[in-house]
Amino acid sequence: MMIYVGNLDYAMTNEDLRLLFEPFGAVAMAEVQVKSRTGQSRGFGYVDMPNDHEADAAINALSGREHKERKLTVNESRPRRTVRDMYAGGGWFGGGSG
Repeated sequence: MMIYVGNLDYAMTNEDLRLLFEPFGAVAMAEVQVKSRTGQSRGFGYVDMPNDHEADAAINALSGREHKERKLTVNESRPRRTVRDMYAGGGWFGGGSG
């Protein structure tokens, strides 16, 4: 399960994020998202936990919990929406073709 983790401290590293989730089970990947030009943290990241039960336990335990004086937002990651997704119903105004 891919997990979204928001409101992270800007000094948090990928390893810090991994260590936050490992007490709940196996972590396949932990990645803090950074700005491409500056390398500065964007304040959120993603954690991939292969076992859904362990992932659910981590979400329940960490969601709303304070970490480095910031209240974490932790939930199952939703697929990223694109402009194409928003207008898939038939053009810019959602109308038909005619």
